[in-house]
Amino acid sequence: MSLKKLVCTAAVAAFVVITAPAAGAQQAQPDEIDALPFMPAPATQVWATRSLSAQPGQAQPQFLRLDIDQLTPRFVTSDSPATVRITGKIVNIGDRKVSDIVLRLERGEPLDSEDDLGKALREPAAAEAVQPKFTPVTGELEAGQQKDFTLEVPLRGTEPTSLQVDRPGIYPILANVNGRPDYGGQARLAALSTLLPVLGVPGGETKGKPGAGSKLTVLWPIADRPKLVRLGGEGQSELIDDELAASLSVNGRLYGLLQAYEEAVPSMSTAMCLAIDPDLLRTVQAMSTGYRLRGGAEGKGRIEAKLWLDRLKLAVTGRCVVALPYADADLVALNRAKLATMRTLAVTDGPKLIQDVLSVQPLPDLVWPEDGVLDQSTFDELVTPQPDRGYPGVKSLLLDPAGLADAPGTAPVVIGGKNPVTAVKIDSMVSDALQGSESRPRTLSGVTTPVESQPVSVQNALAVLVFRAGWQGEGRNVLVAPPRRWHAPLSEMTEFLATAQKLVIGGYATQTGLAELTGATPAVTNAKVSYPPEAGAREISAIISDSVTSQSVELNGLVAAMQQEDSAHAAPADLADPLWLGLLRAMSGAWRGNEQGARSAAEVSQSELDALTGMVGVTQPNSPILLGSGDSPIPVTITNKLDVRVTVRINLADTPGIRKLDLADQVLPARGERVVRVPVEVLRSGRFPVNVRLTTPEGVPLGDTVKLEVSSSAYGTITVIITVIAGIALVLLSGRRIYKRVRARNGENGGAPSIENVTPEKSSA
Repeated sequence: MSLKKLVCTAAVAAFVVITAPAAGAQQAQPDEIDALPFMPAPATQVWATRSLSAQPGQAQPQFLRLDIDQLTPRFVTSDSPATVRITGKIVNIGDRKVSDIVLRLERGEPLDSEDDLGKALREPAAAEAVQPKFTPVTGELEAGQQKDFTLEVPLRGTEPTSLQVDRPGIYPILANVNGRPDYGGQARLAALSTLLPVLGVPGGETKGKPGAGSKLTVLWPIADRPKLVRLGGEGQSELIDDELAASLSVNGRLYGLLQAYEEAVPSMSTAMCLAIDPDLLRTVQAMSTGYRLRGGAEGKGRIEAKLWLDRLKLAVTGRCVVALPYADADLVALNRAKLATMRTLAVTDGPKLIQDVLSVQPLPDLVWPEDGVLDQSTFDELVTPQPDRGYPGVKSLLLDPAGLADAPGTAPVVIGGKNPVTAVKIDSMVSDALQGSESRPRTLSGVTTPVESQPVSVQNALAVLVFRAGWQGEGRNVLVAPPRRWHAPLSEMTEFLATAQKLVIGGYATQTGLAELTGATPAVTNAKVSYPPEAGAREISAIISDSVTSQSVELNGLVAAMQQEDSAHAAPADLADPLWLGLLRAMSGAWRGNEQGARSAAEVSQSELDALTGMVGVTQPNSPILLGSGDSPIPVTITNKLDVRVTVRINLADTPGIRKLDLADQVLPARGERVVRVPVEVLRSGRFPVNVRLTTPEGVPLGDTVKLEVSSSAYGTITVIITVIAGIALVLLSGRRIYKRVRARNGENGGAPSIENVTPEKSSA
C-alpha cells in the first residue's frame, strides 16, 4: 500500500529505506565504510532523518535527509509479493556537495520476545545480520538538490541485494545511505530503522495460529484541543481560531479519523468503538450553524462542520461509543484542586450531550482518564455514588497497565473496595508505538511542537499488533487505543486498520466488543490503582489549577446571588453552566506539557466570567450630585442586564468627610434598573469624590468601580455641635475679659465704678 509523502525537517518515528534509480543496479562497496559509530534514527522516528551524533555530546554534521513515499508490503504474508519495494527521495541538506551516494537495505535477526520488541521501539535494534551489497543512487548531489529513488529487493533468496528472510518473524530493517561529502571520506550519512512484520514468507513458511486468537478491540479517538470560547445562537458562537475548519476538511486530521473509521467499521464493527470528546462535538455543532473567531472575523468552516457532523451521526448509528471526560479534563488535577463539582460535571455532562446530538447512548458509567492512570484519591471520588446529586459513580475504567497493581495478565480485573470497579487494560505497547517519538522537534522559531501535531507512521505499531496476534495469541486481550489527539495521515490509519482486518480474516485475532470487556466477570478481584511518578509530572500545573479554583469560587458566589425571575426568564444555571464548561477547557488534559496553552485557556475563561459579572453594575450619573443637608442620601443608579434576578450589595469606598450608614442588600429585577438612596452622614461641606461598586453578598465584584462627584454645602451634626460650642466659648471668654477690666479700674479708683462708666474692650477674638 502507498504512504502519503511525509516530509519533516526533524524526524518523528519509524521506518526508512533508500534507493536507487533502477532496481537491480548493484555496486560492490567495501563494508569498512559502514563501520562508523553512527546510529540510525530509532524505530520510534518516522520517515525522515534527524541529526545524529557520532559520540555523546559531539555534534554530527548532517549532510543528507531520507524521505519515504511508499513501502510495499507493509505487512508480509504468504500471498504478498516476493520483493520489498520502496520509493522516496534523498535530499542534500548540508553545505557542500556529496558524491557517490549509495544505499542498502539491511536486516537483523527476528525479535522473539516482548522485551526485545519493546527495546526496538525505544532505540534501533541491531540490523547487521544480513548486509546486502550497496546500490547506487546518484553520482553527486549539490547542496539543496534532491534525488528521487525506487528500490526493489528480493525478500528471500541468495541474490546480492536480498534480505534473505526465510522464516516468519518481526525483523529490524535498516535503510543505510552512504556518500562522500567534499573534504571528507566515504561514510554513512543517513540511516533509519523500522520493523517489518513477516507472518508468512511468500513461497515459504507461514506462522501457525497460536491456539485461540487474540481478542482485538479498537478504541478510536475523536478529540482535539479545546477551541470554543462562547456558545451562542446561529452565527453567534465564538472560537479561539479556525484550525478546526482545516481539520474537518478533506485531508484534515479529524476528516481522516472519521473516514478511516467509516471504511473499517463494515468489517470491524464489533471491535471498533469511538471515544468522543463531548466538547469537540459541541464545538462542531456550533460551527455548523455559523460562527465567528475571537477578534470578530467570520469563521470559514460552517459547511465542512455540517458535513462532518452529518457523517458522524450516520456512522455511529447502532455502534459502540464512549464519552471522554468533557474537554478531556484532567481528572487528577481537578481532584488535587478540590474542584469536586467540576470533576463530576466532566464525567456526567458528556454522555447526555452525545446522546442529544448523535442519538446514540454511550457506554454507561465508564471513564477513560488521561494517560490511562488515576491516583487513589481521584479513583475513590469517581467511584463513590452521590445519590443527592444523581451521580451513580463510575463502574468501569480503561487503564494503562502502568496504572494498575496486582493485576496480572491482559484480561479485565476488579479493583476492590467499598465500590468495586471493573478495569479494562489498554495494550500500552501498541498504543506507544502509535504515539511515535517522545522527542519533540522544534520549529525554526525554537518553539516546541507537540508530538500529537506531528504526522507519524504506524509501521512499528503494525509490527507490535502482528506480534500480539501471531506470536502470543492464546486468547489474550489486545485493546488498541491510539493517542487522544492522534495525528497520522489517512493512509497510515487505513493501513493500520487494514492490518487488523487481515489478522481477523486470517484467524489470528477475533473481534471483541468493549461492552463485552466491561461487562465481564473478572477472575482477579483484588487489583489496585497505581499512579506512576512520571504521570504526576505531566499534570496541569498548580498555577493553572489555582487560577481555575479562584474563578470557580467567583462563579459560585455569583450563582448564589442569582434567582430565576419567573418561568419566562432564564435560570441561573443557564448562565453559569457554559462558564463551568469553560473552566473544564482550561483544565483539559490536552494542555499537559503545554503550559502556555493552559494559561491561554484560563485567560479565556476569566474573560468570559468578567463579561458576565460586568452585566451588573453602577451607572455613571450625567452630573455631580448635590446634597442639600448633612443627612441627605446619595442617589445611586444600579443596573442589571442579566436575565435573572440578582441580589447585590452597594459598597462605598472610605471617603474623608462622608460616613456610610447601614444599607440592606438590594434585589435587582431581571434586565432592570433601580435608583437606591444610600444613607450617609456628611461630616463637612465641600466636594467629595466617592467610589461606588457593587458586589454579591459573598463579595464577588460586579461591574466596574464608578466615581461619583458629590457636593455638599450643609453642615453635618458634628460640625453644628462644634460650631455651637465654639460660639459659647467665645461669649464666655469675652465676658471674662470684660469682668477683669472692670475690676481692675475699680481697684485704682478705690471703689467700684458705676456701670455707666465702664467701656468694654474689643474682644481679641
